[in-house]
Amino acid sequence: MIKVIIERNIAEGLELNYSDAIRTTLKAVLEAPGYISSQSLTDIHRPNHRLIVINWTSVQAWEKWQSSEERKNALANITPILEGGEKITVAEVR
Repeated sequence: MIKVIIERNIAEGLELNYSDAIRTTLKAVLEAPGYISSQSLTDIHRPNHRLIVINWTSVQAWEKWQSSEERKNALANITPILEGGEKITVAEVR
């Protein structure tokens, strides 16, 4: 199993837009082969800094989702809401 940690900074005043966009992404990822579960976390000191931790069965499953049209479509709704890009870390569970 691997964990993918995605860090995002939401532009000021667009938190509700982000919440709507992330729900659409969640619906799409639930259907992705290899998806196990995910958590969305809000930094208590910086409320516009979000962390998404996604559990996948394998790196291959994540990479397939990462390059999928479904994720690209979801990101098209999220990217304009962000300050800067997203930072992605892929970690192995041992």
